[in-house]
Amino acid sequence: MEITYLGHSSFRLRGKSSSLITDPYDPKMVGFKYSGVSADIVTISHNHDDHNKADLVKDVQKIISGPGEYEVRGVSIIGVPSYHDNKKGEIRGKNTVYIIEMDNLRIVHLGDLGHTLPEDTLEDLGTVDVLLIPVGGEYTIGPSEAAELVRSIEPLITIPMHYHLPGINEGAFGKLAKIDDFLKDVGLTSEVMDKFSIKKEDLQTEQKVVVLERK
Repeated sequence: MEITYLGHSSFRLRGKSSSLITDPYDPKMVGFKYSGVSADIVTISHNHDDHNKADLVKDVQKIISGPGEYEVRGVSIIGVPSYHDNKKGEIRGKNTVYIIEMDNLRIVHLGDLGHTLPEDTLEDLGTVDVLLIPVGGEYTIGPSEAAELVRSIEPLITIPMHYHLPGINEGAFGKLAKIDDFLKDVGLTSEVMDKFSIKKEDLQTEQKVVVLERK
């Protein structure tokens, strides 16, 4: 599988027989270019314009936008209910965490998670190969909360998202924390990559953080 970071909370997962994009966004709102993107499947964690622009993705066969169990082109997806804030959605509404099984890998995309996860949800996540986690704070969990969640989930690979990047819309997202804050708090070995390619059999037992450069 190849994982590419499209910015904000949007990734492209490209497997052997299918492809999936998470949380496509409005480029005017976020500040990054978002065009020429295609995939078989789109997952939407919540209905905000910086996460729900499935119409910008070409060749889509299935849009998934909430809790439930789905099977599309050999990809198993489970949507787990959660919240966009720490007051059970009173401030920013609901959020869906997605458990994605593709190419024998278990990937979890936390969307705009705004709270720590209860024990039963952590159990539902199971053994996570790759965790895509927001770390920027302000609208989601922040660096220290994200680091604590990584310690609870114990994924082999952690890929941060939804943090401050050069070129982002400063008016909307200027208060997001930068990646260095999370890397300091999580305390794991980290490396920067252009894209991340992985096979189940190549996974190491040591946990690490992969910071992907935005495409």
